[in-house]
Amino acid sequence: MRTVAVFAYGGMSPFHLSVPCLVLGERRGLPERYDVIVCAEEPGSLPTNSGFGITVDHGLEAMDRADVVVLPSWEPELVASGVLLDTIRRAHARGATVVGLCIGAFLVAESGIAEGREVVTHWRFADELRSRYPSLTVRADVLWSDQGDVITSAGTAASLDCCLHLVRTHHGVEMAEKVARDIVVAPHRSGSQAQYIPVPVPPDPSDDVIEKAMVWARARLDQPVSLDEWAGAVALSRRTFTRQFRARTGSSGQAWLLRQRLDRARLLLETTDLSVERVADESGFGSSDALRHHFHTLLGTTPQRHRQEFYSSTSRM
Repeated sequence: MRTVAVFAYGGMSPFHLSVPCLVLGERRGLPERYDVIVCAEEPGSLPTNSGFGITVDHGLEAMDRADVVVLPSWEPELVASGVLLDTIRRAHARGATVVGLCIGAFLVAESGIAEGREVVTHWRFADELRSRYPSLTVRADVLWSDQGDVITSAGTAASLDCCLHLVRTHHGVEMAEKVARDIVVAPHRSGSQAQYIPVPVPPDPSDDVIEKAMVWARARLDQPVSLDEWAGAVALSRRTFTRQFRARTGSSGQAWLLRQRLDRARLLLETTDLSVERVADESGFGSSDALRHHFHTLLGTTPQRHRQEFYSSTSRM
């Protein structure tokens, strides 16, 4: 059980506030994993920017005991108080993970906890954040960035992805997929996916050849898939397929396929007692050495350690 303190302030968007509460706080018949507390600098009735108010019962002291501190938004023209910034710094210093969603990255930056590091924010506000805090590497080309103790994300939909990433990190792929299925969003959009994709999703799903290609590949994750074979499955040339896949998803086909294979492997490790060698075969890595290499490179762990962390809890759901 992790305690999550979600910061609210007067005039904020209720949607931004609701995202971490929805993903981390609602039970939906699943095992309770987080204790979510909404807090404010001055508890009580707060206005929102949508014409109605909210009531917040807890003060900033909630951050002092939280495992995760979520800053769901902010207004760049607002001046953060010293009390608020000190509370964020104090939480971070004692080991809490600080999450800045959307323009909540401004609070992360102003607190100084990400000094000299990478942060992500909504593309519309990236230039302003960059000009205010030149020591930061400001990303406006990806959905979210996990620096371990500091996590930041782009706009509202990316905030959902970022919070699902937290669930996946803390409680495994199976739990994250159950939450995603319940709120009817994609179970995993990689943080490296582009914020702004210039080619829209076709209005008729039957016209979406890249979605068809994704379905085709997901059904064959246990098999070698060449780029030419993949493109041919949807009657496109390799060059056209590569261009359209990146335009549609913001990622290369091979990078997307690797993430799908990793998620399959993680799910098998969490929910079965298959050997690591068998998991590597079932998820298309071909060898346990290749599986271990990608686990270490992309996830910073090993298949065995991942299983030890998640198998015992998910197998009892």
